[in-house]
Amino acid sequence: MSSLRSNINVKALGLHWRDGRLLAAEVRDSHGRVVGVRPLGGTVEFGESSQSALRREFLEELGAEIEVLSGPQVIENIYVFEGENGHEIMFIFEIGFVSDDYRNHETISFNESDGTSGIARWYALDELDRPGLPGLYPKGLRALLKGSSQSASAFGAIR
Repeated sequence: MSSLRSNINVKALGLHWRDGRLLAAEVRDSHGRVVGVRPLGGTVEFGESSQSALRREFLEELGAEIEVLSGPQVIENIYVFEGENGHEIMFIFEIGFVSDDYRNHETISFNESDGTSGIARWYALDELDRPGLPGLYPKGLRALLKGSSQSASAFGAIR
């Protein structure tokens, strides 16, 4: 029997668009460098639906109520980050904020449940996954947004 890590994390992520740009949090390496960005959301707890988890995460981290506009789309994300293997199943929803509290903010500071602080901002997709620029995580999200095999986005037109 092998001793492979066997935890699969279940996450719910929300795609919030403003003027054609996606709200995403910075992903930093152990040296504090921004290596990528990821839509906001978090872990689905045992017995919790992915939509409930998404609503809870946005309320906890941003104090923002959201409405789910479409989804979920699902991505399986198997990756290595700084030498650690990871495996996630991600439920991805297009969402909107119930209020306009963040309408004019270019950046949003928030705190994760473990106390870590984070920064989110709106990114145009062409600002990501290019040399010298942050990557869009999870890998495969860009293809889902652009539509696999050159079709329309799984979520409709990107706003």
